[in-house]
Amino acid sequence: MVTTLRTELLKIFETRGRAIILKCPIVSKTCSGAKLTEPKFKKVFIFLDTDKHASPFDMLVTIDAFPEATILKYENVTAADAERIVYDTIFPRGPEGAKHTKIFINGSDLKQVNDVLEKTKKCMFPPFENSIIVDPRGAYTTAAAAVAKTLGLALEKGFGSLKGKPVTVLAGTGPVGQTAAKLYASEKAKVTITSRSLQRATALATRINEEVGDERARGVEVQTSEQTGKAIKNAEIVLAAGAGGIQLLSADTLKTYGGSCRIVADVNAIPPVGVEGLASNAEGKEIRPGVYGIGALAIGSLKIKIETELIKRAAEEPKGLFDYKIAYEIGKNSVLKKLAKAAK
Repeated sequence: MVTTLRTELLKIFETRGRAIILKCPIVSKTCSGAKLTEPKFKKVFIFLDTDKHASPFDMLVTIDAFPEATILKYENVTAADAERIVYDTIFPRGPEGAKHTKIFINGSDLKQVNDVLEKTKKCMFPPFENSIIVDPRGAYTTAAAAVAKTLGLALEKGFGSLKGKPVTVLAGTGPVGQTAAKLYASEKAKVTITSRSLQRATALATRINEEVGDERARGVEVQTSEQTGKAIKNAEIVLAAGAGGIQLLSADTLKTYGGSCRIVADVNAIPPVGVEGLASNAEGKEIRPGVYGIGALAIGSLKIKIETELIKRAAEEPKGLFDYKIAYEIGKNSVLKKLAKAAK
């Protein structure tokens, strides 16, 4: 009996699960012919992290959303690793159990994360499918929160929507900056992407323009204060999307070149912050005459809400991809509802 069972299961795995496990007679019945007890499936979140050490941040957010769930984590995950892990994830619980198993893909390198994502998607097929959450070191939910907050403040102050609005994303080729630039372009803003490397900035702008089917993004090189000033000169919205502890925009540069600027936002809460003089807890505070600021903690508060909702949506759905597009939808709806409520 053991040999027969092993043979049946090997056939299933060798064909990548394209047979349903329940068809195996030894799995569906005991030796006496009595049916096995139907399993009760617990919610499980499996983290595939491309970094050496998986960040506890997203695991803690997940635990707070689902205290009874089980968390499993894998580190230094490559695309090749993902294939083995994903197959071992989708088969043991069967098609019904797969609905209760969620995969969270994470890591600092967007390319590596996307490689793991693509391999994960290729491993799935009906009826063996899972919900997939992607939020590389919080970049997707942070960018979604930042863009949504700037949209909300623009509408609140009577500056209008993002359509056609000149926007500059400082440090625009980092994980948060790339994502924010894509989202601004999706809202039909005119996006300037800065980077220390002109090649990286223009390459990203080209990819974004190809995705949206229009010339909405351009890349510029920024290595000096003067170059930063020129990059923000015509911008109505400036988002500092750099890493923690790096100042991207000085008060003098903003004063000298920011004549068109109406909103400045910063995702960096670690001193020195990305925008000099912008407090991390600023929530639409006027930092210069006619210029309103959004600090990193204000963005972070919405980011946590977005991520929590993203995880909950993935948990409720049996399958699907939950990435920066869904994150932005959540953030945008949140700020629009808040504005509507305030208007009543």
